[in-house]
Amino acid sequence: MPEAGDNPDSLMSLCTVFCLKNLRRTMCYTGERNKLCLRPDVFLPSEICDKLVNVYMDLVYTDSNFEAQDGFFQLFSDPRSTRLTRLQLRDLVRDKDVEAIKKQVGKLSVTRGLKSLICICVCNVNESVSEMPHMMHILSLFHQPTNTSFTYLNPGMQAVVDVEALLKPLPALTSLDLSGVYLPRPAFLAQWRDRLASLVLYNVDLSEELISTVVQMSRLRHLDISRENQRNSKFKMTRKILTSIVQSLGNLVSLDISGHIMLDNCTVPQFEDAMGRPSIEPSKSSIYPFQELKRPLQFLGLYNTTLCNVTHIPAYKVTGSKNEEQVLNAIEAYTESRPELAHRAINQLFDIARIQHCSQLLRALQLVIAALKCHKYDKSIQVTGSAALFYLTNTEYRNEQSVRLRRQVIEVVLNGMEQYQEVTVQRNCCLTLCNFSIPEELEFQYHRVNLLLLKILEPARQDESIQRIAVHLCNALVCQVDNDHKEAVGKMGFVKTMLNLIQKKLQDRMCDQVMEFSWSALWNITDETPDNCQMFLNCNGMDLFLDCLQEFPDKQELHRNMLGLLGNVAEVRALRPQLLTSQFITVFSNLLDSKADGIEVSYNACGVLSHIMFDGPDVWSVEDPERDWVMDKMWDAIQSWDVTSRRNINYRSFEPILRLLPQGISPVSQHWATWALFNLVSVYPSKYCPLLVKEGGVALLEKVLELDSSQPETKDMARYTHTHTHTHTHTLSQNMLCVHHW
Repeated sequence: MPEAGDNPDSLMSLCTVFCLKNLRRTMCYTGERNKLCLRPDVFLPSEICDKLVNVYMDLVYTDSNFEAQDGFFQLFSDPRSTRLTRLQLRDLVRDKDVEAIKKQVGKLSVTRGLKSLICICVCNVNESVSEMPHMMHILSLFHQPTNTSFTYLNPGMQAVVDVEALLKPLPALTSLDLSGVYLPRPAFLAQWRDRLASLVLYNVDLSEELISTVVQMSRLRHLDISRENQRNSKFKMTRKILTSIVQSLGNLVSLDISGHIMLDNCTVPQFEDAMGRPSIEPSKSSIYPFQELKRPLQFLGLYNTTLCNVTHIPAYKVTGSKNEEQVLNAIEAYTESRPELAHRAINQLFDIARIQHCSQLLRALQLVIAALKCHKYDKSIQVTGSAALFYLTNTEYRNEQSVRLRRQVIEVVLNGMEQYQEVTVQRNCCLTLCNFSIPEELEFQYHRVNLLLLKILEPARQDESIQRIAVHLCNALVCQVDNDHKEAVGKMGFVKTMLNLIQKKLQDRMCDQVMEFSWSALWNITDETPDNCQMFLNCNGMDLFLDCLQEFPDKQELHRNMLGLLGNVAEVRALRPQLLTSQFITVFSNLLDSKADGIEVSYNACGVLSHIMFDGPDVWSVEDPERDWVMDKMWDAIQSWDVTSRRNINYRSFEPILRLLPQGISPVSQHWATWALFNLVSVYPSKYCPLLVKEGGVALLEKVLELDSSQPETKDMARYTHTHTHTHTHTLSQNMLCVHHW
């Protein structure tokens, strides 16, 4: 069963996203001048309309593959076919969009960036706001002859504004957010003392006059007088002030005093604080003023204060930095409107996941994902969030994560990679992707992730660590995937990008992991993919092969990867003539004697030559070395290999080897192919015996035994391979029957 909060998407959510991504195929049609129009037989209730608009804004803001639709908001302009009640619009909204929906919206939140406008209005209250002298432009859109009154307002103005004049025409206010607003004459707020249920004064310079006004608001249920930090604050929170707030505001259920310096001692002695199990009962509170509460608070913000460290806090949910629970509460409470605080809290979560152990993994991941989505353009959030994700998705926590949750992580990581070319974000994102099973877990975003990684690798001079991780990911992504995927990635410029990296390393005379991974990636992407092999040759890949061989004669891993790649090229008959030059044949022949990486370099060089020899003596256009001389060297090399050698190679198909068996034009090629099968089914029978049977290899081995041209040594190996495969598969079948019977 999925954990709470990690259930599959509802049918409503799935249908909403599908409709938004396919508007013209579902609820809309194309009208005159390509205008997006709602179908005439469609009527959408408020629940669906609100969901469509809010999810649309979320997709535009967080999904890079989703394109905004011109005219989308005009679909909701007619109250006869649509109903809107509660919307959350972001800074992407345009004036004409608000104009389209103004007639019927019930509750609207318009956010223009972190430092400007947020306003919420409630309509159909019998008062006009047309006389408001200083209202911002967005509010002027509602200054039409409609009965409208604002019950919640956040002017959010950083410049000096006459807030008193701005708000006076709004007697019906019940919620007011004055975050960051300068209040030289706070007494005017008293006009709402019998109405206000919520007052937010975040980052407002407090004064005795303002506090005395606030404590008159007896109906307040939520009060926020918190600060971002303690710097530049002349106001000190005293025990007397806190007691006054608690005693005067008896209806409070939520209080935030984060970021304040406590002037005098508000807490009980340490020995008393340490007594008993943690309690939320007000009478047992470790903070003296809160002993006056009638009941525990639902929420208490103590972030960046010393008060969060005490034992007995009379609140169900507390923000702070004492433990994981408080940190997660802080991320949850501050992500949407206070990214500067959320950034600090995510950084603390990062330390918990890295040094200690995260006990609320699901919640932690969901909160970090939400923060990264909400603040896609906030560099500090992206840096800390991506770093936290790296530790929250590592092996220690893997078993606790569903497929759906891990996909959400991948999506926000890719969002960060798209938005930021900054080194730290890119490194964190790439490292996080390394925590996933590749390519399996990334396949649902296969095209996108490959494009992003290739983009990272484009610059001539890239951060060394990012380059290394990105090349490793590229290599893993093209390993063990089908040919369609490889061809698609090849068309993105994969081959050219890898060769550019190799060229750069050659210029620096450096054979490091980037060099070796790049050749390995080319080996993987050219496997049974002729188009990519052709690209390799067209991009002067053979010249780079020769240069690397000359510059790094002792790099065994490098030689193995390069020869593996050339084996793939040699399997393509149409490309083999490009390998048939005196220079290349001499190089391949010399590599037959190589002892690098066990038998791998010699084996791969012999494989390249086996395919070339398979085309027969008529196509051999090389005078030096002679064909017979090369074949003799191949026989000698094969005879020197230990047939029990464990291999550093992985075959998905035997087809390129099997085609060399039933022929007499090149006995040495047949011998190499038979040795390869002999070795693989002997050392790895469970993997390769079934593959040999599946691909018809047993019948082809029988043909080898029938051919007069087959050499005795070849027939011996073919006979053993045939018998061993038959015995293994028969034994496996018997075991399966026994298990079934039991």
